[in-house]
Amino acid sequence: MNWKVVLVVLGALISFGSAQAFDHSHARWDALTKKHVVWLAGGHASQLDYAAIKAERAQLKLYLDALSAVARPEYDGWKKPEQLAFLLNAYNAYTVDLILTEYPNVKSIKDLGSLIASPWKKKFFTLLGKPHSLDDVEHGTIRAPGAFDEPRIHMAANCASIGCPALRNEAFVADKLDAQLEDSVVRFLSDRSRNRFNTQTNRLEVSRIFDWYGKDFSSRSGTVAAWLARYADKLADDAKAIASIRDAKVRLAFLDYDWVRNSNLSMTLPGNRLVSPTLSMRTLRSIWATMISTCLSSISTRWLR
Repeated sequence: MNWKVVLVVLGALISFGSAQAFDHSHARWDALTKKHVVWLAGGHASQLDYAAIKAERAQLKLYLDALSAVARPEYDGWKKPEQLAFLLNAYNAYTVDLILTEYPNVKSIKDLGSLIASPWKKKFFTLLGKPHSLDDVEHGTIRAPGAFDEPRIHMAANCASIGCPALRNEAFVADKLDAQLEDSVVRFLSDRSRNRFNTQTNRLEVSRIFDWYGKDFSSRSGTVAAWLARYADKLADDAKAIASIRDAKVRLAFLDYDWVRNSNLSMTLPGNRLVSPTLSMRTLRSIWATMISTCLSSISTRWLR
């Protein structure tokens, strides 16, 4: 028997089996998002039912286990779209898992960190054979120079916050990835609560994402304004404003970022502005406190008189 031939065949079979091991349809994550993510504000934002997905955490764990089981050599053998879809889904799924560790006692992902420890730097899962944090996935792998050089990932990696581009109600998959990324960009830029042209100031007010990661966008188009130019008709309704954006002659202003959890407790208010009932309650408490203080002050003044 030619043992060299046997070893070559066995190696080929092992490689083939390994290549077939991972489900590139991301079926478990796809099923969970389809079931528990709902589009809001005309499809420009979404909310996740954390209570419902927590009840199915066993299914989420199976998916996360499948992600963690992928070894670096297997990943390296995939096509670029397969790699990017894998990383984006991993980032989003592990972000949800992080929120679930303290849910429902977490109003923002920032609550899971501290003054000296960022929640994005916690190494709480294994990916590609090494302990990873969310920052390791996004900045260390996806945004690594020469890896993908794809600025649209900023509209795909979801940080479990209202200010973040929407979590999709489907998994990213290689054969649809380009269309999914483009759709995510269009949905986000069409949301007037987070990106809009201000006719009074003649400025294009956009998400702070374009400030934080401006280099990613300018490296592809020269400037952030130039990258946004091709989406001019999504960012404004006025013909003059659209023309100004399209010519990249508009000045940019960056809006505040809303870190409140993107949960099913949120609601849509006029103007496509998502406001959390938690914030609304705080506002109401503030109003009540002001009213009570005013009343007490009035009573005190009258009593002293």
